[in-house]
Amino acid sequence: MSPAIVAIILSAALLHAVWNAIVKTAADRTSMLGLVALGHVIPATVMIVLLPLPNAASLPYIAMSTVVHWGYYFFLGRAYAHGELGVVYPIARGVVPALVSLWAFLLLGEVLPVAVWLGIALIVTGILLSNWRALRTGVGGTALALSFGTGLCISVYSVVDGIGVRLSGDTLSYWAWGAFLHLFIAGFAGFKRRNVLACIPVRVWAVGISGGIVSMIAYGLVLYAKNFAPLGAVSALRETSVIFATLIGYFVLKEGNLKRRLAAAVLMSFGIAMIGLNTA
Repeated sequence: MSPAIVAIILSAALLHAVWNAIVKTAADRTSMLGLVALGHVIPATVMIVLLPLPNAASLPYIAMSTVVHWGYYFFLGRAYAHGELGVVYPIARGVVPALVSLWAFLLLGEVLPVAVWLGIALIVTGILLSNWRALRTGVGGTALALSFGTGLCISVYSVVDGIGVRLSGDTLSYWAWGAFLHLFIAGFAGFKRRNVLACIPVRVWAVGISGGIVSMIAYGLVLYAKNFAPLGAVSALRETSVIFATLIGYFVLKEGNLKRRLAAAVLMSFGIAMIGLNTA
């Protein structure tokens, strides 16, 4: 993997952590998530005009992915209402490869290498380390559950999109239509906040839409990198975003417990890397 590709993947990881920080710091997370969804729609509208339609066989998967993404936005917003960025983000991202691997084992009968089981164990250890107070006293248990729900949604749409994109005949077209259908998510959030939309400052609109565009760019960078590097290696390096989120939480949002949370994020990153590199 060339230094340029490594830099691209790390940039994508940082951008993903940044837009999550934008959501975390929003006074009205429902409105902000709606604006982030709208930020996906704007560039996607241009893309679907320029790109060919995906194959019809992939359309049900685009629809399913849109529904699951709605759940993802719901859980993510609720998780950030109850927990800090440095706790919620690593769990939501960290459980995804573990869940996907376990599903492959339980539902498809795939034999997982020992390294994958060790990776899952590291992720679980990291989660326990970052949430020891919640597990011992019950404080923060809601954030833990909502973070897991967020990760569950990510793992589901990852599987759905993994099947759908193979049926689409065009990766970019599939991605563009999935992003364009964020219009329904943005519309739902707009309906929920219809009484305050006119009062949202222009700055908040700009930040939210920019967050959505940043999210689109981050995913586009990952797609680009997958053309030049092993998929497992790209996925593993991509999840260094959990470390970036922990650092942003401490240095920007002034969240505490840096040593414990950073150690937990590093453990989860190693676990994710072990899974990614042994399931490519």
